[in-house]
Amino acid sequence: MTDLTIHQQLQAALESFCDPETGRPLSKTGQVTDWMVADGNASCRLGLTSMVLPISVEIAERLRDHFIAKVPGLKSVDIQTDMLYRPAPAIGQIGLKAKAVIAVAAGKGGVGKSTLAAGIALTLEKLGAKVGLMDADVYGPSIPHMLGLEGRPEVVDGKIQPIRCGTMPVMSMGFLIGRDQAVVWRGPMLHGSITQFLRDTDWGELDYLIIDMPPGTGDVALTLSQLLPLAGAVIVCTPQEVALLDASKAIAMFEKTKVPILGIVENMSGFTDPESGKTFDIFGRGGARNKSEEIGVPFLGEVPIQIPLRSESDVGNLSSVLGNPRISKPFEDVCRSLVRSVTDQIAARPMSGAPLPVLG
Repeated sequence: MTDLTIHQQLQAALESFCDPETGRPLSKTGQVTDWMVADGNASCRLGLTSMVLPISVEIAERLRDHFIAKVPGLKSVDIQTDMLYRPAPAIGQIGLKAKAVIAVAAGKGGVGKSTLAAGIALTLEKLGAKVGLMDADVYGPSIPHMLGLEGRPEVVDGKIQPIRCGTMPVMSMGFLIGRDQAVVWRGPMLHGSITQFLRDTDWGELDYLIIDMPPGTGDVALTLSQLLPLAGAVIVCTPQEVALLDASKAIAMFEKTKVPILGIVENMSGFTDPESGKTFDIFGRGGARNKSEEIGVPFLGEVPIQIPLRSESDVGNLSSVLGNPRISKPFEDVCRSLVRSVTDQIAARPMSGAPLPVLG
């Protein structure tokens, strides 16, 4: 087979491999460039946006395997990835510019939902995505404390300026009320505050807006589903049966509002004694994985009990402690699984007419 024929077949193979962000065939998007074919060996460049940067290596590997399977006579193919810019669309009725809005929820309090929400947001940003974090737990806003953030947001040109954790924009009721002040809201007031956080905050362009939901089931989920299309929900639970029962209620709530379940995370999944190396399953283990298989939703991963994670979060150093590879590894695994789940949702419902990429 000639190199020209191999090149033609490589181009044809792009028709059956879709861009993970838009669901469109790569043959239509212009993301694969700089082809070279010589003696049956090929090379090219693949443009990917920051939205899928956390899994860019495996996307390139999947495309490489796809080419090898589709093109007889191809000996090897080297794929280099480039950063690609594609603007975030304005979504919902509020003009928020984000490619995916993800709710992090739990059926009950005390399972580490806010720690997981903040950890997911920080880790997605660390892996290359553009991320914002919104604390929708108006009754118990703990995100500012865990991130060590203080101050009252300013309003510039009619837009609320979020408080930033490094470069990540963060918005929380905790910035607007005193540390010990209680919020006693229901119905319209709650709806109004969530709407204002989404519509009037200067979030910029985001790949992901992570929303830390209040525990349990209630008005906030309904408000969000009415305001904008959520990419899906992540359910956080601990391994024991009572927590799994409450997680099932949270899943049922999102299903009623037609919000996809992106997956379940098992938090507090075992504790390894740093001195002896022995692991103790304090709350059990594997319950969330079994539940996800039972109900047919993705299992995103396990986050073990880690004393530095708890202690540093208590003093506002969550972002710093996630710089420790041993502590950050479970979060990275969860985030990569989450991005896969988001792209699987896109693949199941391909978007037509998505804007063409712009290299940059």
